[in-house]
Amino acid sequence: MIGYLQGTLLSANEKGLVLLTPGGVGYEVAAPTSVIAKLPGKGGEVELFIHTQVAEKAIDLFGFIEADDLDLFRTLISIDKLGPKKAMAILSMFDAEHLREIAFREDVTMLSRVPGIGPKSAKQILWNLKDKVKNLAPATGKATVAAAPHGPQGEYLDTLAGLKGLGYAEEEVRPMIMEIFEIEPDLDAAGAIRAVLKKINAARS
Repeated sequence: MIGYLQGTLLSANEKGLVLLTPGGVGYEVAAPTSVIAKLPGKGGEVELFIHTQVAEKAIDLFGFIEADDLDLFRTLISIDKLGPKKAMAILSMFDAEHLREIAFREDVTMLSRVPGIGPKSAKQILWNLKDKVKNLAPATGKATVAAAPHGPQGEYLDTLAGLKGLGYAEEEVRPMIMEIFEIEPDLDAAGAIRAVLKKINAARS
């Protein structure tokens, strides 16, 4: 089974790419749009973690820049009636970190935004996914919902969602939330939001 590929980008479109390895073999790899958007231009060097799926009439390769996203893809396709096509659609909209948040929050509305997934399917996917993502260890060393919050997970996620709802960028507020919960782990979401807003105002004044 192919688990990793490194080579030169020959071409790419919204569905995937063709990667030429040093041995002279060109591999056609399907990838979510979130991966396609991060690729270099034609001729650039690319490294991908690969999931190989063997069917009766084809061998399909699915590529991911982060091992964490590969693990999540495999978790998604392990859910009954959720095949690679829908899993790719989900990962085209949400990276591993965001999908963990959605799963922990059981946010049916957010997942239903994925083309081909209605509220009923979203509810079933989240019900199956919630317990599975708890066991996914971060592979990239980046902060993730499974490891980041020092306070109660629900309060952490509610704080993040509340601030995003107020229009603040996740990249801006996430470090502040983590710092606040590290200092006051028993703080509720409302108190954490006020604390973050106070820090933001102080930084801008």
